[in-house]
Amino acid sequence: MAVQPLYDLSPALRLMLMGLVLALGPLAWVWIRHRDGAPARRLQALTVLTLFLTFDLVLFGAFTRLTDSGLGCPDWPGCYGNASPSGAHAQISQAQASMPSGPVTHGKAWVEMIHRYLASGVGVLILTLAAATWWALRRGDLTLSPAWPLVTLVWVCVQGAFGALTVTMKLFPAIVTLHLLGGLVLLALLCCQAVAYEHTQSAIGPAPVAASVSALVMAACVLVWLQAALGGWVSTNYAVLACSEFPACQGAWWPAMDFDQGFELWRELGMTGRGEHINFEALTAIHYVHRLMAYAVLPVLAVASWGMHGTALGVQSRWVAGLALWQLATGLSNVVLGWPLVAAVAHTGGAAALIVVLTWALCESRPANRESA
Repeated sequence: MAVQPLYDLSPALRLMLMGLVLALGPLAWVWIRHRDGAPARRLQALTVLTLFLTFDLVLFGAFTRLTDSGLGCPDWPGCYGNASPSGAHAQISQAQASMPSGPVTHGKAWVEMIHRYLASGVGVLILTLAAATWWALRRGDLTLSPAWPLVTLVWVCVQGAFGALTVTMKLFPAIVTLHLLGGLVLLALLCCQAVAYEHTQSAIGPAPVAASVSALVMAACVLVWLQAALGGWVSTNYAVLACSEFPACQGAWWPAMDFDQGFELWRELGMTGRGEHINFEALTAIHYVHRLMAYAVLPVLAVASWGMHGTALGVQSRWVAGLALWQLATGLSNVVLGWPLVAAVAHTGGAAALIVVLTWALCESRPANRESA
């Protein structure tokens, strides 16, 4: 049997056309709903809709990873050189017959390709935002730096490259984790872009808040990003079930852990850098560090939410409080219920939502100086 090359660009144009078709619906909806609005209003509406669809894409990416569908099509960007699994039916059937549980099956191939279709659609929307912003600036209909849409466009291209490496490097944990974090960065960039359009439209800048509140929001944001990276490392190394009880782990408050193997970043999935199988103590270390970090993040989120309450960030305060409770509930469910798919995807969604809300709070506020206070 001929070996399928990892990169096969022959279906790339058809995938781009699929992305364009998927993007036409959101573009038409925004145009019809806001056809009489100002350019900044239309751009803000399209950015918010793109942010929502990107959030859905992050969730579907988590679903793809958690259902072991990341290698459902072992090449990129198509599936055995085809634009859909339908054209690769014979190759997928052959791979599934030799290994019925995967990684290549018809169901997993469709999950993987749907993820790529959605990513193509989001890419078209972000390209449209960059082009529309540039056109509005050139016509003088908008007074806004083109930096946000440009940076967002560059970043979605980088994210696409990480998506390709995820497949071609066979779910390399560091690459998969960076791909997840790249999706969160994309959400943060779109959030900043949406707020920038809003400020341009309303001519009202960020609201002044006490310097202590601003510092709390920044600290919460940094800790959530760190916790998201640790959570991605847990998920990509399949270390969730290393501790199946709470609050103890394996009947101890400090179980046997191998931090050197667990946090050796550049290695293949399930292996050490020396080519040996990773031990269970390493998986325990990966899981337990994420759990210990949660003990620090949750109180900071609670204090930040309390500090934002009664300020111009009251809406964000309620969102932070609710999402912190959501993360606590879904995180515990993953441990005590044996990592159910719904709880695992919901936990990823909660982390992504926290990133968006905290970014929103940072963009909508600024430390108050003495005069404004």
